[in-house]
Amino acid sequence: MNFSKYSDGLIPAIVQDAITQKVLMLGFMNQESVDATRQLQKVTFFSRSKNRLWTKGEESGNYLEFVSMQEDCDADTLLVKAIPVGPVCHTGTDTCFAESNTGIGFLTKLESIIEQRKQADASESYVSSLFVKGLNKIAQKVGEEAVEVVIEAKDNNEHLFLNEAADLLFHYLILLRAKETNLQAVVDILQKRHTK
Repeated sequence: MNFSKYSDGLIPAIVQDAITQKVLMLGFMNQESVDATRQLQKVTFFSRSKNRLWTKGEESGNYLEFVSMQEDCDADTLLVKAIPVGPVCHTGTDTCFAESNTGIGFLTKLESIIEQRKQADASESYVSSLFVKGLNKIAQKVGEEAVEVVIEAKDNNEHLFLNEAADLLFHYLILLRAKETNLQAVVDILQKRHTK
């Protein structure tokens, strides 16, 4: 990264939601803030107004959980992908551009909730307890829910069928997260297949 291109040693860092691909905000980084971001796994900038490193969410708790970072073709701008924990903007909006960060609708929000609950105390969160039990247990749970959907599909109780379908989808989202991917990656594959 070419931090010397600008006189203050800072380069722009565009932050994008790793799940929805929505642009969340723009900040500035130097080598120290890049290192801190990687170490803390929370997006950290150099605040020009505070003249110090600033981890987004250090006061509000609305962190940006770090996913990846890449430089542009001139090595003077960064694209940081993150998962927001709460509103990104200090005004309370999803992005600093007053846009809704819904991506593919409620399912995207649900993926963010799963990510948050993954970090919770396993004794207080069903989702966290599944992650503690590991990938095999999560995959087994998806299998169990799939069987229940098939069983309910053969009957005429729409309420039970839809509830089992919701359980299956919920556990599938957990499995995707356990595999360090998301629903958008699956949608991308389906879209590519559709264009063939």
